[in-house]
Amino acid sequence: MRAPGDGKADGHLYLQVARALKEEIVTGVYPVGSQLPTEDDLCTRFSVSRYTVREALRRLREDNLVSSRQGAGTTVVPRRSSDSYVQDVMTINDLLAFATGAHFAIESIKMVLIDKKLASRTGLASGDEWLSVRGYRQVQGAELPVSWNEYYINRKFAALGRILQRHTGPIFPLIEDMFGQTIIEVHQEIAAVLISAALAESLKVEADTAALEVRRTYKMSNGEIAQVTISTFPASRFRHSMTLRRVKG
Repeated sequence: MRAPGDGKADGHLYLQVARALKEEIVTGVYPVGSQLPTEDDLCTRFSVSRYTVREALRRLREDNLVSSRQGAGTTVVPRRSSDSYVQDVMTINDLLAFATGAHFAIESIKMVLIDKKLASRTGLASGDEWLSVRGYRQVQGAELPVSWNEYYINRKFAALGRILQRHTGPIFPLIEDMFGQTIIEVHQEIAAVLISAALAESLKVEADTAALEVRRTYKMSNGEIAQVTISTFPASRFRHSMTLRRVKG
């Protein structure tokens, strides 16, 4: 793993460290009740800053994989099992953690032409070609998938299609890292829908079951759309959490 450079690289590195430690916890390298290496040891192992290690450990705590106490280190704890997925997102960086928290099983990757029906669902212009990636997300240990996910990626970045089957984690950081772009805005819309017969089998529910459809549009600094995602969650498997604070002024 490369040493951190600027703030952006360091921000991505903490997710890499968190993913590596999470995999080792899940596979039993660090069983429940054991302690993770010290911050100094982790800094040396991953060649990263103490800040990066602390952010990685914070992410593991948020995933209910470890607990930390001052002077007692970081201990692996039993993870709560649940078929529901809690989303607590306030910033673009938080979306990284949200997407990292569940495995994305890809069922298809192909170029698609945006027709009128798809234009209405995605907000994209009809007649344009976009890279379509479709599949479902599943939380480790859960019996049921939490969502059906559709990604529509700007054709400028269609080369991503060759590596996505080997990639773990969210897709939009790849656009930033591989193509030198910056995602500066994510617009989100949440709508109540009924699950179609076509999706019912993949989500293991009956057709016409109530669901929430979450559409996110990712915009770059030049104003272009880099990616649109549509996630369909059966109502019983999704909860959106948001905290509002009063700003003095």
